[in-house]
Amino acid sequence: MVVTILEGTVPIDKFDEFAANYRAVTAGTLPPQMIETFLAHSAHDPSVWRIITIWHSREALEEYRKSVDTPGGILLFRSVGVEPNLLALDVAAHAGRAPQESAA
Repeated sequence: MVVTILEGTVPIDKFDEFAANYRAVTAGTLPPQMIETFLAHSAHDPSVWRIITIWHSREALEEYRKSVDTPGGILLFRSVGVEPNLLALDVAAHAGRAPQESAA
């Protein structure tokens, strides 16, 4: 498994547009190489946004990259005038369970 983190500073007046673009792109079927993806922003600095994506393997990530001219996450940041930084991590171990709904 591989995790990629795209990070960029999004201007406050672009927050809604950026989030809407992410929802529109991810509303359909994700690429088969991808397990899941998250859009998050910093609790300390809400202008710092991250797209965190879980990939099946390094090979799957490379297969996806070869299938597109520019990866979708980069295009999402560029849609609001931001050039993101990329971090790719090989997962050494994993533990988890299904998330629970928060009580409202």
